[in-house]
Amino acid sequence: MTNNIEWPKQKRGLIAILRGITPTEAAAVADVLIGEGFESLEVPLNSPDPFRSIEIIAMNHSNHALVGGGTILSIDHVDQVANAGGRLMVSPNMRPNVIKRANERGMVTMPGVLTPSEAFNALDAGASGLKFFPASIIGPQGISALMAVLPKGVIVGAVGGVGAGNMLDYNRAGVTTFGIGSAVYRPGDNASAVRIKARELVAAYDKTLC
Repeated sequence: MTNNIEWPKQKRGLIAILRGITPTEAAAVADVLIGEGFESLEVPLNSPDPFRSIEIIAMNHSNHALVGGGTILSIDHVDQVANAGGRLMVSPNMRPNVIKRANERGMVTMPGVLTPSEAFNALDAGASGLKFFPASIIGPQGISALMAVLPKGVIVGAVGGVGAGNMLDYNRAGVTTFGIGSAVYRPGDNASAVRIKARELVAAYDKTLC
């Protein structure tokens, strides 16, 4: 297994996926999420001007939160996120050269996997953690079966159809990290709306895992 960047120790394994956020919204939304207890923020690269949003969030929060990009599909994407101050690389798929480049840039990595082969190939490439995506396809039972063969201690995240109502089921399967998209932010949500949703998710996480 390649030397990798370890997933940082955090109080809560909650990643806010801010798909569609704009640079003018980024600071206020990030402030609210950090204030409510999120410690990881991901700006998918199919958002408007994502690198500027990452830069804004990283300038304010990189010293106490994991900030970076999602839907990272290429080495160029890795470099652009790193140059913007991002330290987190999240992808929907598993490409060893992308993981390797992110490691070289000192980034925490969570590539998307769905099968045992993808999971082990991602770990061999140096992934910090594994993102089961879309988690709704295999559900908690499928993830539980895969956990039986994965190395002990590997960080496993679930993304896609995950929210306050089913965190417990996924946690019982071995999931400790949850990527939350529309359940915490939809394009156009203001900071007040995000605060309400973030508070509910943090409470659910704390009830389930803490």
